[in-house]
Amino acid sequence: MGKRKTRFVFVTGGVVSSLGKGIAAASLAALFEARGLSVTMQKLDPYINVDPGTMSPFQHGEVFVTDDGAETDLDLGHYERFTHATMSKRSNFTTGRIYESVIRRERRGDYLGATVQVIPHVTNAIKEAILSLRSDSADIALVEIGGTVGDIESQPFLEAIRQLRFDLGRKSTAFIHLTLVPYIASAGEIKTKPTQHSVQKLREIGIQPDVLLCRTETPIPKSQKDKIALFCNVEKEAVIEAPDVDTIYGVPLSLREGGLGSAILTHFGIPDSEPDLTPWQDICNKIRHASGEVRIAMVGKYIELADAYKSINESLFHGGTAHDVKVHIDYVDAESLENEGLDALSNVHGILVPGGFGERGTEGKIAAVRYAREHKVPYLGICLGMQMAVVEFARNVAGLEGATSSEFEEHPVHPVIALMTEWEQEGERVQRSASDDMGGTMRLGGYSCRVIEGTTTHAAYAKTEIRERHRHRYEFNNTYRAQLEAAGLVVAGELPDGSLVEIVEVRDHPWFVGCQFHPEFLSRPYAPHPLFSGFVGAAKQFSQA
Repeated sequence: MGKRKTRFVFVTGGVVSSLGKGIAAASLAALFEARGLSVTMQKLDPYINVDPGTMSPFQHGEVFVTDDGAETDLDLGHYERFTHATMSKRSNFTTGRIYESVIRRERRGDYLGATVQVIPHVTNAIKEAILSLRSDSADIALVEIGGTVGDIESQPFLEAIRQLRFDLGRKSTAFIHLTLVPYIASAGEIKTKPTQHSVQKLREIGIQPDVLLCRTETPIPKSQKDKIALFCNVEKEAVIEAPDVDTIYGVPLSLREGGLGSAILTHFGIPDSEPDLTPWQDICNKIRHASGEVRIAMVGKYIELADAYKSINESLFHGGTAHDVKVHIDYVDAESLENEGLDALSNVHGILVPGGFGERGTEGKIAAVRYAREHKVPYLGICLGMQMAVVEFARNVAGLEGATSSEFEEHPVHPVIALMTEWEQEGERVQRSASDDMGGTMRLGGYSCRVIEGTTTHAAYAKTEIRERHRHRYEFNNTYRAQLEAAGLVVAGELPDGSLVEIVEVRDHPWFVGCQFHPEFLSRPYAPHPLFSGFVGAAKQFSQA
């Protein structure tokens, strides 16, 4: 039985950054899935970092973690939320990762003494990375090229996909160029010149777009679409609007209306069919017509950039659709709670403390945990948020004065959160991070967890065996487990062998859960994560009390 033939769709961007290539690519993938086709996806990032694991969230936003332990670009979160495909280490390649592999091969002598050059050696490595998607046996692979056409950093990636058009043929490759068609209010006109120049830059390096996806605030008149088609050398039907929408989950519906999926299938010679977009219509209706509202305080230290918590934001919205409520997120600077008091928490219906690294803002997070515990406000702590819940409980309930994490103090009196040396030495169960040069071992990727019956967590999941994704170095210190449990801390989840605590709760609280893993990576608009659904549901009850 032969392997399925995989066709490749390459998505590039022009004029300006942040036009939404990732959401556009993910939405197109959703349109293919709605027609019964299987998809896989990949992001090629031009930056020289090997991965975003060591990058500041202020610069890069969230680090999305795959089940196989890759630290990747946040666009992979869009890919998984909009499709049923599972991303992996093959789904994100950076310039740094490509050059690292080329240099490693050169050092081994794989190039037989040849002068190693961008063409063909680097471009061949990029093509190998792209063609590795064939192993997913998908009908269509969508590959997003990061950055903006004209950037020097992205040129090797663009050259690689230019070559792939010749290697694979026109009927197996399609180029979509996402561009901006601005409306100049003072002139009362839509301007096509930026799009013309962007396509000109692409054509200079040998890439002719098959489809233009035009971001716009206002409808583009037919005369302007025809002008774009003429000057950019594309079919009139291949100039497709990508208008602003009120929710990102409306993008598949918008692109379907513009005919994007049909245009690509026609290009490939694949019979078109009517996509079943009922799930997306239902999601949009739930978001637009929610009957109630809840307000959630997200207490973090990267709040200036909402993308730093992208998956958490979306997971909260998913939880809202499960309970017919609109979720408003109040971004609360953890340091402000240390310096200005807790007034920012007084009118919220739930408190969420997300993950993070470093000591800055941790006392504010601990103060938020205490407020949630003492005022019976629904609480969800993720990774560091779980660890700070343990520290707060140890200090203020169990009487362990000076309790903290060994991440923050070299020789703490009570390191209730600590590096688990014994766990690290087991080796085979620990995934290494590409950022390990910064020290320590990270537990990365998917791990199984046993949920304890009779807990709030078990009520949310309705099962005892789960698998979740991790990204952390420090763990619950089992030395203190018995003492903390005796004081009222509930261990609601642990590794199947009982070696590490994964989930904690507080006794006699309506909804208080801290988890060592990142549940936001598994939440989907069509399948809200149980913990986010449970948390938002508890917040709804709190708002009605």
